[in-house]
Amino acid sequence: MGRPTILRATGERSAPNGRTTRPVFLTPCFQSLRDSGRHPVDRNAAISASDSPIAVLPAGTQAPDFSLNATPDQALALHELSGRPVVLVFYPADWSPVCGDELVLFNTALPLIAKSGATVLGISVDSVWCHQAFIADRKLGFELLSDFEPKGAVARRYGAYDAEHGYCKRALFVIDAQGTIAWSYLSPTAINPGVDGVLDALDALPKG
Repeated sequence: MGRPTILRATGERSAPNGRTTRPVFLTPCFQSLRDSGRHPVDRNAAISASDSPIAVLPAGTQAPDFSLNATPDQALALHELSGRPVVLVFYPADWSPVCGDELVLFNTALPLIAKSGATVLGISVDSVWCHQAFIADRKLGFELLSDFEPKGAVARRYGAYDAEHGYCKRALFVIDAQGTIAWSYLSPTAINPGVDGVLDALDALPKG
């Protein structure tokens, strides 16, 4: 399998006062929809269209703490990042085309995410060995955590586990410095949700 196409910023946003703000990140799917004159999937509609009767944890919920392995002998706990925003990226599997594109997009957007002081963590049910190989191949600059055993235990607590298929749903969470979920989004599995929703949520967090 070849490398996924690197998703890039396709334009810049203009603020109401005419000033140029940060680039707009569009996935190939969303780009084609824009070019064809159609509208991309509405975020709220995507949540209601989920196959699961249980939605992801909503904004205002205290984020469940967890500890997952990033390497065979090193674990990372959510509470260790207390005092700074955290972005959780739940995704089905390493090496799948959509997941590869999504994670590369987040990697491209790391400089923008870093402006808010946020830490990005990817989570799937893949093993730590699989994650390490995937990070090296895609040259990712953030950790991928293994929700491997008990399988999907953390994803289940966030409402982000697909029990029918045995993998994590494609879900995004922005957690504020106090450990509260500030924003969440559940995407259809086959659609790369992009990073703009995360950037907007980080921009909306209280400053200072």
